[in-house]
Amino acid sequence: MAEVNQQINQSKEGKPINRVAIMAVLLVSAFVAVLNQTLLNTALPNIMETLNVSASTSQWLMTGFMLVNGVMIPITAFLIGKFTTRNLFFTAMSLFTLGTLVAVVAPNFPVLLTGRLIQASGAGIMMPLMQTVLLMIFPVEKRGTVMGMAGLVIAFGPAIGPTLSGYLVEEYSWRVPFIVIIPVALASIAFGAFALKNVTKQTNPTIDTLSIILSTFGFGGLLYGLSSAGNDGWDSANVYLAVIIGAVSLTAFIIRQFRLETPILEFRVFGNKIYALAAVISMIVMMSMLGAELLLPIYMQTMRGFTAFESGLMLLPGAIVMGVMSPITGRIFDRIGARWLAIAGLTIITVTTFEFTNLTATTSYTFILVIYAIRMMGVSMVMMPVSTAGLNQLSVDWIPHGTAMNNTMRTIAGSIGTALLVTVMTNSAKDYAPSEGATPQEVMSNSMIHGINVAFMVATIIAIVGILLSLFIPSKPKKNDQQPVTDPEASLQTN
Repeated sequence: MAEVNQQINQSKEGKPINRVAIMAVLLVSAFVAVLNQTLLNTALPNIMETLNVSASTSQWLMTGFMLVNGVMIPITAFLIGKFTTRNLFFTAMSLFTLGTLVAVVAPNFPVLLTGRLIQASGAGIMMPLMQTVLLMIFPVEKRGTVMGMAGLVIAFGPAIGPTLSGYLVEEYSWRVPFIVIIPVALASIAFGAFALKNVTKQTNPTIDTLSIILSTFGFGGLLYGLSSAGNDGWDSANVYLAVIIGAVSLTAFIIRQFRLETPILEFRVFGNKIYALAAVISMIVMMSMLGAELLLPIYMQTMRGFTAFESGLMLLPGAIVMGVMSPITGRIFDRIGARWLAIAGLTIITVTTFEFTNLTATTSYTFILVIYAIRMMGVSMVMMPVSTAGLNQLSVDWIPHGTAMNNTMRTIAGSIGTALLVTVMTNSAKDYAPSEGATPQEVMSNSMIHGINVAFMVATIIAIVGILLSLFIPSKPKKNDQQPVTDPEASLQTN
């Protein structure tokens, strides 16, 4: 097996770089960007009341953010090749900060939605940019630890969002979560002006307008259709139309990339078997993680009567566990590789997911909190170690494409997972056979709990598939077996 033992030791201007400072500014910037994915989860009722909009309309604050985010991620490999590290960073964070300011002063819903979409255009660039730069400036033997820190951002940001916004909205208003973020975003821009250096390679790819259009309709259509399926059902005309447009456009996009001399997104990274395997396992973990983050709050608020803040607080220990464990599992990965971490982590995910298949109307808050926290420990053992193992197979030139593809696949997997589990929950609730003598209220509550349990059973099966796939992850090669690779084509060869 060939691994890439390359790193950037100086900026493109020939000056030495401070890796710790660069990592710090990228982690903080990516954290505030990712935090916004779920920051409004518990603020929607307040927004609906204040701006006088319906639930379906207000949901576009979440769906729109996800769509723009998902559309921007696939083209980041092109943007990284076109612009310098600093220019792309400042553009992304400036867009994000501008969108946040627009949201703060929004007098009505259309302006608020516009602010969210501007936010998302910047946030969609930050995560792939962060991962690409970190992989370039650190050698293979330290990438596990570094990507473990990135894993902290990926998990902790979305998980703390509902808890933070729940508190701020209950105490103040829906504008306060945006206000809190502005000084952090501005500080990261100021810090970046001093710490960030140009380390990415400019290949100056030509803009293929048709590819960008096809990518937008392809990924955007799939994400919209899959997210809508969770609410409208798979038999909705909007879902069918969006998925068909997305699938056709994406197919045309992929075919075109293979024909271009300089593709927008390089699909040949999947020619590396380890990278492809790692991408699939990462998708499974993302489906499992986001599925639980969706189902458990529904169960707690709709069926158990907990407040949005209480349900958000229940997710917080799990986020903290993952935040603490991600750097630790990164260090372990640097020592032993991803194989045994993935097997152990997916086993924990499977067992804890199965524990959620027996929820009742009296399941204790503490039980849910503890099982969820243990489950997130399992996620921390898999997500970034497996992704890093796959990305380590690629040369420096292909790392931007690998990180963009990884983030794109995870975004699509999250949409597929939530849509699938919500559909299973809804259909299973409809098929529930109530016991004799049960009141209408009991029937409704029990049917929904039954639907949640069945959905978690499906999630358990998905996790078992992940365990089976993890058995094929190779063990970490001995140090003297690692062969540096400089040719992108050579990085696709595996023994």
